[in-house]
Amino acid sequence: MESLRERVLQRRSEPKNSVHLDPARTPRHVAIIMDGNGRWAQRRWLPRAAGHRAGVAVLTPILETAGEAGVKAVTLYAFSTENWVRPEEEVHTLMELFLQTAKGKVPELHERGARLRFLGRRERLPEPVCEAIQHAEELTKNNDKLDVYVALNYGGRSEIVDATRRMISDGLSPEEVDETTFARYLYAPEAPEVDLVIRTSGELRVSNFLLWQIAYAEFYVTDTLWPDFSSEEFLRAIEWFGSRSRRWGGV
Repeated sequence: MESLRERVLQRRSEPKNSVHLDPARTPRHVAIIMDGNGRWAQRRWLPRAAGHRAGVAVLTPILETAGEAGVKAVTLYAFSTENWVRPEEEVHTLMELFLQTAKGKVPELHERGARLRFLGRRERLPEPVCEAIQHAEELTKNNDKLDVYVALNYGGRSEIVDATRRMISDGLSPEEVDETTFARYLYAPEAPEVDLVIRTSGELRVSNFLLWQIAYAEFYVTDTLWPDFSSEEFLRAIEWFGSRSRRWGGV
């Protein structure tokens, strides 16, 4: 049975959708700012919650495609430290949706060999959400097909502050702190630096996302709203990444 990636690559009769991937230039780590759920719903005269539910439906095909394309890690921006300022009803809906998603998607991802990790401050999250996080991480800890990091109550500045606090708590002297040491104190020190950031909905900002890890990432911005983001467009982003000349400050 042919894979999704093979089916996409075979669509030669449709030039706008044909994709040519170079395995040697596939990003190891793709970070996705999943933006546009609310606008997707509003354009259809639906409540914002409907947009968030539609956004969840996109996750499985995108993660499946990422694994088949050779990506090793994906980070999903699910809920930021700033999102708490949204209406209380919407925040409650998002937390409930997370619990529903964990119940439905975690066993599926486990079967597919994905390892789940959650990035962010957990103390403000509802207790059932923290329990779901702990269960997901424990269940999938030995998997090695694809690392999936979920940024939940996450902020890039908060991560840097938390890393600094832990270094101070460990008694490190200024002379002991360099970039390598600092990276070991991030939420997921084992994760490779981000190669590619995908942002849907056309917004041109990083929104406090992985500020340390995206230092040399390439940015793929699309006007597509997250619930409409397809596996084909994900592969086009991978193909686009392969065309980039990455110099890391050199010439």
